[in-house]
Amino acid sequence: MPTPLYTPDNCPEPAYQLDWSYSAFWRARPPDFAWLDELRRLSEPDGIRILQHEFQEPNVSQFLISTRPEVAPLLIVQRVKGRLQHLVHGTMPKPFRRNYSLRSIGSTRRERLEQYLAGQVSHHPMADPRVQQRLAGYQVYRPEVDLSQPRQTSHSLYWYNLHIVLVNEARHMEIRDEALGGLRDMICRAADGKGHWLSRAAIVPDHIHLTLGCNLEEWPEQVVLGYMNNLAYTCGMKPVFRFSYYVGTFSEYDLGVIPRV
Repeated sequence: MPTPLYTPDNCPEPAYQLDWSYSAFWRARPPDFAWLDELRRLSEPDGIRILQHEFQEPNVSQFLISTRPEVAPLLIVQRVKGRLQHLVHGTMPKPFRRNYSLRSIGSTRRERLEQYLAGQVSHHPMADPRVQQRLAGYQVYRPEVDLSQPRQTSHSLYWYNLHIVLVNEARHMEIRDEALGGLRDMICRAADGKGHWLSRAAIVPDHIHLTLGCNLEEWPEQVVLGYMNNLAYTCGMKPVFRFSYYVGTFSEYDLGVIPRV
């Protein structure tokens, strides 16, 4: 395997907005919530920031959480639930049920974001209408992929959707059919190989947008760098993208809501 061009070390300052609604199910109502400040303090060093907590009947703690790109969603559950179990162990030896739910949320809801990607070619018009038409033919839309639907494991119901933006280093990539087709095909192959739910890929001359659903054990940084390196391989192992990126979470809900699942 070729040595990756893009690594956490040489992409140290990404732009990101990674927010989550995490629901933990208690076996009984906790006597108090005095543990919240300590749970926040213990979680911060792991790149997990607890922004809000709300208790809802029947016996559900809902957390609004933000994370860094190196934090996998599964780690949110392991750290928050594990530390909270330790904090309440004196009064509640077995406080939680095994099941939980986790939902990625963002500043923009899924439908609006997908509409934005669908209009990328028209938002970035080319001087030559023939090039404009060529670009339109290399956009990816998989209508069978519905990112509003949850994925499941034996103990979880989860939504893990990422919006990724990669900016071309030279601001303009090749627009030959061979080059555009190679980018499109590699995006689709990489998504299928990794078991991602690729919904859209918007390919324009100076950047690429992706919307996709991921697996709980994958951290956002890992997902993004995987696509960057696969696309660099397609382009002859050239650093075609800037050594940075944007990654954000989204779903049917925005940051104004902690949904009850």
